[in-house]
Amino acid sequence: MATEEATSVEHVDVGEATRRLVALLDLESLDPNLFRGQQPETTRQRVYGGQVAAQALIAASRTVDEGLHVHSLHSYFLRPGDYQVPIIYDVERIRDGKSFATRRVLARQHGHPIYYASLNFQRHEEGLEHQDVMPAVKPPEEGLDMMQLIAEGDAVEGAALSKEWAALDVRWIGNSAYGLEPDPMHPARTQVWIRVGEGLGDDPIEHLATFTYASDVSLLGATLAAHPKHGPDKVQMASLDHTIWFHRPFRADEWWLYDQWSPSASGARGLALGRIFTQDGTLVATVAQEGLIRPRSSDREGAAPRSSD
Repeated sequence: MATEEATSVEHVDVGEATRRLVALLDLESLDPNLFRGQQPETTRQRVYGGQVAAQALIAASRTVDEGLHVHSLHSYFLRPGDYQVPIIYDVERIRDGKSFATRRVLARQHGHPIYYASLNFQRHEEGLEHQDVMPAVKPPEEGLDMMQLIAEGDAVEGAALSKEWAALDVRWIGNSAYGLEPDPMHPARTQVWIRVGEGLGDDPIEHLATFTYASDVSLLGATLAAHPKHGPDKVQMASLDHTIWFHRPFRADEWWLYDQWSPSASGARGLALGRIFTQDGTLVATVAQEGLIRPRSSDREGAAPRSSD
């Protein structure tokens, strides 16, 4: 086991980290439908997918009329992002109706598309209501600091993530292998509590964007919960797509439960779903993601090395 000194994460000013996150998502307008996103200071190699999705949401939101609110985002990660250069977001105005509007967003670097998203917006309407019941779960105060857990497995990666995700408070409750009661109907489950740190204002877009940023945290990892011998260090992992349905308004800086499960893994891919509940039990969003979970060649019996994707 790593020493306490090696696995401790750097203390940061959460308020300042939150302000940096909001500034990161505040895009520069180049044209009515063209925006530029900046990059954070980091030692990691690939751009974090939640950042690209959140910046794309901001870009699309700036092209719709006031009173329209995003209710769904469907997207694909096409190429690894490069932290060394900004990202250009090109918004296409597909439809502007009385109740709904649709936007497509293409993110580019080095002249190539790296991310593609379709977003739908709707004016508020009253209608039928129902929702799933929130599962019984330990409170966030009883969860484990996820950045500390990552640092215990990989001190370098833990230090990098604790800096890049400094605005996020993530408390790990457990998964199918440890901490959660067995559920024969769902063999791969994970539960975490998350909140964005202090410093967010009252702008709903700010909360939706920072939530979108955080929604990529740990979700693909739920696909490995049924395979405890294949941790992230033994599996090549990469998000392939990301979808969010926004059901009800909420604040991203108040605790929300990320109730995750993986209904299937096959073909070196895993599908993960997540329900987002506020502490009072309100279901506010649903997230889905499929990703690459390819065992590294050294862990695949008789497997020949494969080129990276």
